[in-house]
Amino acid sequence: MKFKMNQKEKKILKILFLSLLLISMHSCSKDENEPQMVIQKTIFEHVASSMNYSYLSYALQKTDLDDILNGEGDYTLYAPNNTAFIGFLMRQGYSTLDEVPTEALKKILLNHVMAGQIRYRAFKSGYYPTAAGSDVNDRPLSMYINQVNMRVTLNGNSRIVQGNINASNGVIHAVNAVIPIPSLVTFVLADPNLYNLALALTRDDLTVDFPTILNTENGSAPAPFTVFAPNNMAFVDLLNELEVDRLSFIDEPTLNSTLNHHVLGETSTLSSDLSDNLILSTLGGDITANVSGGASLTDGNARVSKIITVDIQANNGVLHIIDKVILPF
Repeated sequence: MKFKMNQKEKKILKILFLSLLLISMHSCSKDENEPQMVIQKTIFEHVASSMNYSYLSYALQKTDLDDILNGEGDYTLYAPNNTAFIGFLMRQGYSTLDEVPTEALKKILLNHVMAGQIRYRAFKSGYYPTAAGSDVNDRPLSMYINQVNMRVTLNGNSRIVQGNINASNGVIHAVNAVIPIPSLVTFVLADPNLYNLALALTRDDLTVDFPTILNTENGSAPAPFTVFAPNNMAFVDLLNELEVDRLSFIDEPTLNSTLNHHVLGETSTLSSDLSDNLILSTLGGDITANVSGGASLTDGNARVSKIITVDIQANNGVLHIIDKVILPF
């Protein structure tokens, strides 16, 4: 006589079989294949364990920053390799890291550190604060990060060549050059949104060498500076307003005076320093700041420029991006 199971009994038997199979697999894997805890190295331990970063490791120890990057916290480190440091030393006229003043070296290294963990795919073009303080006011120095098609460039001169090296206290991105301490000119040249301003500042026929002036170190007149930087569209609108086709068609005296109206000398004016009907004395003449309804500037022609990005911190001043070119009266 054959024993015949109904559908319900078959279903129950199938469930029991699968349950026994899972229990068996679990008991077999518990001892032999149970995942082991992986202890990650700290940021400094990663650097110290690689011969490609021996210069960086030595620099961190010389400046006592190894303790910070070896401790608890959450940091992002942009790590220049040995080749990058050798190039940096040659450009600065040094033979060894020992010749670099310790405080100067510490500031350079802090300019490669950011608080928090920024993963490679999280980068968006814009300004980010570093751990280095400005000579002007100790505010964190800004860094312009340009991300185009997942290619990330820092302050216009250093590129991430390997991203997302995980550490227990953050993440490391390897870079191909030491990132210099930024001046105001650094940001004008690095930010593609300020390309037209860079063209204006470097025009061959100008009688004023604006790049050299705006590179003046803090502590030497006329630094520090406040720069109101018109974006690219502001210059496009200006050409339409003046009914000319190119920047080169604006005569030198007018362009010179116009650029001077965007710079305050011997002051670093933050957005928090602005108020309604505040007179600002630029190198070219007075303009008026207002904050009601959003920060703005009014020139002598009653033209209003909105301040759209504020407090970009350089080592010799502060930069604000505006949406309209200021014209002399």
